[in-house]
Amino acid sequence: MKKTSTRLADGRELLYYDARDDLVRDETDRRPLDPVSTASELRRDPLLGDTVVVASHRQGRTYLPPADACPLCPSRAGRDSEIPAADYDVVVFENRFPSLAGDSGRCEVVCFTPDHNASFADLTEEQAALVLEAWTDRTADLAELPQVEQVFCFENRGAEIGVTLGHPHGQIYGYPFTTPRTALMLRSLAEHRERTGGNLFDDVVRRELADGERVVLEGEHWVAFVPYAAHWPYEVHLHPKRRVPDLRALDDGARTEFPQIYLELLRRFDRIFGPDEPPTPYISAWHQAPFHGEGAADREEFGLHLELFTIRRTSGKLKYLAGSESGMNVFINDVPPETAAERLREVAST
Repeated sequence: MKKTSTRLADGRELLYYDARDDLVRDETDRRPLDPVSTASELRRDPLLGDTVVVASHRQGRTYLPPADACPLCPSRAGRDSEIPAADYDVVVFENRFPSLAGDSGRCEVVCFTPDHNASFADLTEEQAALVLEAWTDRTADLAELPQVEQVFCFENRGAEIGVTLGHPHGQIYGYPFTTPRTALMLRSLAEHRERTGGNLFDDVVRRELADGERVVLEGEHWVAFVPYAAHWPYEVHLHPKRRVPDLRALDDGARTEFPQIYLELLRRFDRIFGPDEPPTPYISAWHQAPFHGEGAADREEFGLHLELFTIRRTSGKLKYLAGSESGMNVFINDVPPETAAERLREVAST
């Protein structure tokens, strides 16, 4: 992998990740851009103890542009985009409309492919491996920033999720705090250790492998299963069999096998509801241990894993977060986890 760092016209950093070492990335961003102006503010909820990011400057961000005006496509045919090059493998750049910036953290965009009409599931194993390299590299770099406590790599896919750009891409957030969801996991981790003396992540993976009813895919280094108490109609957790705290700690075997397992999982998600349904909307989220702050004490006990879920509950119907979920954070799942796992095993790609 070759990494090239450059700057866009407004000063934001852009990084090319190329499979070939001989590529030269010296294109210039010719757009007349004003410097990025942000107004992010972190406000702590005194009742719940969590943090809300107020980012009013994001109201003017690009919203569902036509394909010929997509800012994530390469710059071609006289049209300049966020990527100055006429082609690329994987690109990461600072978000023009970040939720977090400066002392409040950092937000980045990850473009998986120059093909506007593709999806992550369409990537080759080599391309998916390069994305994993980019995720890992950004985790390592952001971990060095004093204002970043936790790194979150994720992909929102589909208009139903709220995606505002149709080009296949993900995002990376560098949070200046440990996120509430991770804090809950760390609390459960500590309680389990005190109660049993064991590691919660290890014991969950061991239980799912022994039971087998909710396992969807298993390789030498990874296992994917529907969790026992799945929140979403179709939800899969992907764990490395050797527990590590974050992407940087994955060994060569896990890195090599990941594209095979993950691409197969995404392709099965697109088959859940049948061949006549549009592509399945989903959120794919990496959970990594915090680097600093309150969560860092247990980082070596934390288990890196990816959570993949869709908000579609059946053909043509979405799972809305209504009163119980949005008002009280009590999820009501319409699909038994065992049924979801069986369906995901049935739709193996050919």
